[in-house]
Amino acid sequence: MDVQEVEKLWKQVKTLMYLIVLIVIISVVLVVKSKFSSKSTPIISDSTGIEIPFPNSLDPSNDLWTAPTTEDFKKLPADKQAAIEYGKELIAHTAKFLGPQGSIAQITNGMNCQNCHLDAGTKPYGNNYAAVFTTYPKYRARSGGIEDIYKRVEDCFERSLNGKAPARGSKELEAMVAYINYTGSNVQKGQKPKGSGIYELKFLDRAADPAKGKIAYTAKCQSCHQANGEGLMNADKVEYQYPPLWGKNAYNQGAGLYRISRFAGYIKANMPFGVTYKEPQLSDEEAWDIAAYVNSMPHPTKDISKDWPKIEEKTFDHPFGPFADGFSEEQHKFGPFGPIKKAKGKK
Repeated sequence: MDVQEVEKLWKQVKTLMYLIVLIVIISVVLVVKSKFSSKSTPIISDSTGIEIPFPNSLDPSNDLWTAPTTEDFKKLPADKQAAIEYGKELIAHTAKFLGPQGSIAQITNGMNCQNCHLDAGTKPYGNNYAAVFTTYPKYRARSGGIEDIYKRVEDCFERSLNGKAPARGSKELEAMVAYINYTGSNVQKGQKPKGSGIYELKFLDRAADPAKGKIAYTAKCQSCHQANGEGLMNADKVEYQYPPLWGKNAYNQGAGLYRISRFAGYIKANMPFGVTYKEPQLSDEEAWDIAAYVNSMPHPTKDISKDWPKIEEKTFDHPFGPFADGFSEEQHKFGPFGPIKKAKGKK
């Protein structure tokens, strides 16, 4: 074999090697792309049988949860979109359908779910639905058993809306659950993302003070929620422009916001209406004191005798005894909570 033949053969070998390397590179790229695509857009099925694309819509700058986008929604079949849209309408305008003048039933106090779950349950730290679909069913110490999402919604009707829940299987309850599930469908199962639920406020080293809270309420809350705390209705007298915080149409004593840590964290990140957790207007002390004032005012009662069947599991700020620790009912309602939490942690 002469030199020219050797050079020709070498060129052929190099060309073949280049092709092999190129094929390997392309194969690796396709595998990686397929792997990441499967993580960002798998299909899941919620408890109503609705299949939901799993979007990747977290804010990459800080991983703060955001709700699924319009584009995500458009990927769903038309009938699924209709169910979710109806659910959203029920969340945003509950009283219109189910309030004292509701077009479907008259089973609530006239508040909308959105009055507590801001922006129809999509606002960061606005008591949103980010971690509902991903964490339910789950054990809840308040009931002492495993609860599904339907039970969670029913509790809101019976406590926050001081009424009765739509029947299981009804179009309304199914739509609300479909919407709540879709809203949290971009969260991995079992996770609770940043921005979900209610902002966790640091404890005061003193008890929250209703007297100081009344002063802060008058200055920063009264113009919307009124001096009597009974809110302000829209002109149509069907829905509230600003919901009641106490009185006969407010949430009852079994509601989550009747715990002042929940109420304080909620208003710190969202009130006066329109503020965000990034630029709050209330100091921590004002938030705690306003919560103490609002929850010291009259609220509808509810039979909660079956709540917390294991009293040792009662949360630090559940305002009603008996308790398994040595702290008073007064301290469990207003604090200081640090000693209660510390004692609970030692057990």
